[in-house]
Amino acid sequence: MRREDKWWAVCAWGTSAPFISDLVKMVGLNFKEYILHEGKRMIVDPGNGKTFDIKLNGLVCFDKTRLFKDMKKGKTIHYDSHITNADDLKEFDMIIDATGFHRSLMPKLKKDASIPCFEVEVEGKFPWEDFYIKPYPTLSGYFWYFPLGPGRGHIGAGDFKSQYRGEIEEMVKKNDWKVVRRIGRPVRILPPAYCQPFYTGKVVGVGESIGTVYPLLGEGIIPSMQCVNLFVEHMDNLEAYSEAVLKHYDIYAKVYRFIDAKMKGNFSWIRQGPELWSVYRHMKNGERRYGLETHLRDILKVVNV
Repeated sequence: MRREDKWWAVCAWGTSAPFISDLVKMVGLNFKEYILHEGKRMIVDPGNGKTFDIKLNGLVCFDKTRLFKDMKKGKTIHYDSHITNADDLKEFDMIIDATGFHRSLMPKLKKDASIPCFEVEVEGKFPWEDFYIKPYPTLSGYFWYFPLGPGRGHIGAGDFKSQYRGEIEEMVKKNDWKVVRRIGRPVRILPPAYCQPFYTGKVVGVGESIGTVYPLLGEGIIPSMQCVNLFVEHMDNLEAYSEAVLKHYDIYAKVYRFIDAKMKGNFSWIRQGPELWSVYRHMKNGERRYGLETHLRDILKVVNV
């Protein structure tokens, strides 16, 4: 939708280097060339005055804007253009809706779930040496600091209740940070299971437009790239594509139901306990995918149950 000189890759730019490297290699690029910060530990502040560390094994911040620009080299890109009707693209056999939260060409969801997010890229001195997050009560969201190299970082928050209003600007003023840019946008955390159908007519949804954001972390870079691969594998059979998406992101529905119960104050060990265990096993088995060590004690501290 933006002009080329105004295009910018939003989000905090954090991901797992070992995992995304294989995906980026598929388009002939070396992910190591885009890394801005290699994390050693994530500082977690539950809000009780006692922080704890999570050991990181591959979690990095990378120059997402430069990487995506390099991925687009040699491609025909129509900037400053916003297509909202599939009828404007009649000459194509298939149309991919990868418009993220907007779902510009897919039917609007009857019931959606998204988190308002606000982030600033700043320069200056920081009170944290590495990744830092502060979950909000009832798992409604969290505040983050993601380092982007010496003297530069992303600070922001995503929260259903917008508890961060004013907090970030106060921190900017207090720490005398120089603001490079401000970014505000919602992030869909409704999982694919609740975003069906995944295609209508010749329009096919891919990525965040059909809910490929991990609800617990609000992270959608790798999940959306995986969704693209699922689409490519099944583009000749969209029903098979739908089945593959539902199977691959089944855990996202469990995570979402758990978070929903926490926010509504009706969490039950009998009902959500098995789902929480599934979340732990998923992340434990996917440590390379998430770039951090996973221990049940840490998850319990974060989710405060």
